[in-house]
Amino acid sequence: MGTTTKDKGLSRRQFIKRAGAAAVLPNIIVSQSWGAEDRAAPSNRITVGVIGVGGRGRDDMRAFMALPDVQIVAVSDCFADRRKAGSGMVNQRYGNKDCAEYLDMHELLARQDIDTILVATGDNGHSHTAIASARAGKDIYCEKPMSVCINESRAVSDTMTRLGRIFQCGTQRRSLGNFRYACHLAQSGKLGELKELHAEEAAFCGAFNYEILPEEPEPAKDVFDWNAWLGPAQWRPYNKKYPQRGYWLDHIDFSGASICEWGSHTVDLCQWANSADRTGPIEFYKEGDWYCGNYANGAKLIIRQGLRFGSCPVKFVGTEGWVETGDDGTIETHPKSLLGNRGFEGGYPQDNHVRAFIDCVKSRQEPISNAETAHRSISACHVANICKRLGRPIKWDPVKEECIGDEEANRLRSRAYREPWYL
Repeated sequence: MGTTTKDKGLSRRQFIKRAGAAAVLPNIIVSQSWGAEDRAAPSNRITVGVIGVGGRGRDDMRAFMALPDVQIVAVSDCFADRRKAGSGMVNQRYGNKDCAEYLDMHELLARQDIDTILVATGDNGHSHTAIASARAGKDIYCEKPMSVCINESRAVSDTMTRLGRIFQCGTQRRSLGNFRYACHLAQSGKLGELKELHAEEAAFCGAFNYEILPEEPEPAKDVFDWNAWLGPAQWRPYNKKYPQRGYWLDHIDFSGASICEWGSHTVDLCQWANSADRTGPIEFYKEGDWYCGNYANGAKLIIRQGLRFGSCPVKFVGTEGWVETGDDGTIETHPKSLLGNRGFEGGYPQDNHVRAFIDCVKSRQEPISNAETAHRSISACHVANICKRLGRPIKWDPVKEECIGDEEANRLRSRAYREPWYL
């Protein structure tokens, strides 16, 4: 967006606030050259509040704090020990004691000096926290998966568009070289006509869990806020197992289990490779142990296990060749000439993805993992889960976003929110 004479007199924060309603354009720049390591002047720093300071949240925080033009100023979490750990990290990094701790995330969101929010709660909290952040006038970097059900991520995307907020989903593999190159081969036609898009499903999640656990004594609120952790999910008495990631990850009330856990990355890459960021498959069905989806262009999405090259691997197959890659950085193609002498580092750091988000906050350009793109990818995972839960094929209308002629399936597009939570 161009800068007018009037704009030149605005502070960084005023510019961000005013630009919130501006039109946005895609930004997929992931250059490693981000300028000097010296800290930017305080008036030129993007300020960040963190909601969710568990393991993933703290890992994301390190990427934000590594940037010279960013400063984390506050953290919020349901767990007192996580709040303390998060603020301790921040204060150690900046050499002061300025990072504020909040039990109630709404107190953090009410601060006018915070520009952006890092949302790194459990899956159950991603959508409503992102929406609350946007309503508070903040831009959002939100961990994946974006939602627990389809209507949540649709509400997130619509809210970001309506309020003009910048949203980047934490699907950072879109900003990593080996995955970007694999998707380039698929999009550019070098594989010929795309026929199959293979997305790895997480193997460490169990079957869907519907269990209600027996009541246990609830901790003091200032130690652990059970009501806040439970969020919009239906009420149940406290049990210490619920907040453990190894338990809630496959619980139907809190997460999308194995398909959503890795599919938020791998299905997302398949969508991108198929140039389907604004649509999705039109039918879903089970084929052996795989869950499949057919696109209108004839390509077939295959959600499966057993691909190679580390975690979150994908494979794209066309009429003229194929490419397979994963988190260990290995990339294999057929024919081999498609790869040439290229090599890529392994791992799945979010540094480039976070840097691109901050640049988009400044420019008001639309990030590569914007809300609508992330919604379409996780929706494909959710419909595959509906197919899995009901044990039958699902016809899906990606325009109306509804299961065709199947009211039982359509009811699974949403979940009831308990008061006072709402979308």
